[in-house]
Formats: sequence, structure tokens, C-alpha cells
Amino acid sequence: MTRVKFWGVRGSIPTPGPGTAYYGGNTSCVEVRSGDEIIILDAGTGLRALGAALMAEFKNQPLNLTMLLTHTHWDHIHGIPFFAPIYNPKCRLRILGCVGARKGLVEALTGQMESTYFPVPFAKVPGNIEVEEFKELNFDIGPFVIRAQRANHPGLCVGYRLFTPDGLICFFPDTEPRTGGDDREMIEFIRDSDVLIHDAQYDAAEYKTHMGWGHGCVDDTVMLALQAKVKHLCLFHHDPDHDDEKIDRFVKHARQIVRKRKGKMKVDAAREGMTIQLGGKS
Repeated sequence: MTRVKFWGVRGSIPTPGPGTAYYGGNTSCVEVRSGDEIIILDAGTGLRALGAALMAEFKNQPLNLTMLLTHTHWDHIHGIPFFAPIYNPKCRLRILGCVGARKGLVEALTGQMESTYFPVPFAKVPGNIEVEEFKELNFDIGPFVIRAQRANHPGLCVGYRLFTPDGLICFFPDTEPRTGGDDREMIEFIRDSDVLIHDAQYDAAEYKTHMGWGHGCVDDTVMLALQAKVKHLCLFHHDPDHDDEKIDRFVKHARQIVRKRKGKMKVDAAREGMTIQLGGKS
């Protein structure tokens, strides 16, 4: 059985408060487990709660983790200094990201923990951390076969396709579907996904003033997923100005699009604590 659990679903900046209590205010972080393998997708502020849960579960046992970063914008890395396992000498954390950024991956991650910003330097944490920039976009991690592809987002940003023993998961938290353009490569990459976690930050009106920012309009995201015959679409990277009621309207609108197209795709908005199981009941 493969399990997907959402620990952070928000985009740009954490947004705590009563208006976001249902979907959650923490930024991008998703846990994927299959057997003994644990993969963490992105390291936004949702990573803190995941770290606390892992420490409670594994206690004094060795802990081996792999983290796949889509890119190094703040909302995808600023949970790392607060991730409890990195302060545990029995933890081995392998962090992977794409090679070719203007600053190297190590420099980007250590920079946010310099003394100007944080009291404990990255190099001094007791955990065993390996940072790797992958050059090949195809690699294996335990039972997972991973592929990466460039996303349509400013700077160097990728999304991931995870072939698991129980199904296909695709993760594109920051990407802008090409409205009226050629999205054939993306459609083929996410085709037949059992679960697609995809940027849907804006509604159609908001998107008009945010074109080129590298984030998706819910209408375009739904159409992209329908063309790719996705089974379950999870709207992700919720705008910090969107409260729970606004996101509820996004879900209702997205499901209406699916019905009008006579599709069978399931649509949800990702929320903190939500779990999806492949090879078992959700």
C-alpha cells in the first residue's frame, strides 16, 4: 500500500487563522510512503509538523528519509530549519533537487540558516544530511521510480512523477498551464495519474492579472487533468488570500467543469491532514 499525506498545502506564505483552519495555512509539504520508504515532497512550513510526527513514531530508532525539492523559493524550503529529525544523530536525510540553479542547492539551503536568519548553521545540525543535485531526470528510490520534468514557473523548477507499487502520483505544486498553448509534453507526463497534485492558485478573474507568474488557474488545471485522463486531481498551492469558503467554491467550480465534460475524474482541494491510499481505501 502507498500512502500520500498532506502536511502543507498553501502557497507563497503561511496563513494561520480561523479563516484557513479547514484547509490549513502551512506551505508545501507532502509525505509519500510505500513499505519502509518515506519520500517528502517539498519542505515548506508543513514540514515542521511532519517532523514532530516522525520523531514521535520512530523515537530512538534510525530514521532514513528522502526529500525531493521542486525548487528553492521560500515557501518550499523554509520548513527545513524547524524539521526536528535533522537534530537527531540517528536521522539520515537525503535532499535532492535539480542541478542548474543560479545558486547551488547547498548554498540555497545553507543560506537560510546563516546567523543573520537562524541560530543554528546548516553544517552544525547533528543529523546526517546529504544534499544532491541530480543531473539525470530519471532515478530510483527504493520501490519508487522517479521522473522529473521542468515546470512552467520562474527560475529553475521541476515537478515529479512517482511510479509506486500501487499507482502513479504526479506532483506539480508550482506551474502555470499554457492557456491556449501547447501543453502536450505536460499532458503526456501526467497521463493516467492515479493522483495529480497540481497548482490551482487562481480563479479565472485573478489569473488575468497574474499571467506569467508561474501559477495555475483552476479552470486550466482541471482541463489539463481531464485531457491527461487523471483519476484524482488535488488542487494545491492555495492562495494566501483565499479562505476556506473561497477554496470550497474552487472545488465546486472544478467539479462542475468535470460534469460538463462528462468526465469521471475525482476533484478535491488538498487540505492538511488529508490522506490518500493507493492499493487500499482512502
